Amino acid sequence: MHQIVLILHLFSATIWVGGHCILCFRYLPKSIKEKKTSLITDFEKQYEVIGIPALLILVITGILMAYNYNIPITTWFSFSNSIEKVISVKLMLLISTLLLATHARIFIIPRLSIKTLPLMAFHIILITTIAISMLVIGTFVRIGGI
Repeated sequence: MHQIVLILHLFSATIWVGGHCILCFRYLPKSIKEKKTSLITDFEKQYEVIGIPALLILVITGILMAYNYNIPITTWFSFSNSIEKVISVKLMLLISTLLLATHARIFIIPRLSIKTLPLMAFHIILITTIAISMLVIGTFVRIGGI
């Protein structure tokens, strides 16, 4: 069962991280160069259909794997052992992602313009960096944690 959960987690991470890399490295520079915010909003609309379910699957499978590693919710953020440290750091990054995404969804995307594009770019770059960081930190489980 753990292997199936891990595969779902990795597949969802591929969608989440890959989508943000495409947005950050392909659509964002083009949007800035051409001064066309519609490139970002169009991508966001299409990506959300698979990106949000991928994020939900990441959260669910992450919780399941934490329990598989004998790290129940009562020990999260205790930094008591190497695997728990990985889980806690990933949870802090997840919370950061959710806060940034919520801020962008409520305050930036509805009013996205050339004037607010730098703030949106900051969010895109930061969420992409966090996503890549979560991917890298997750690999530490394989070697026993941090």
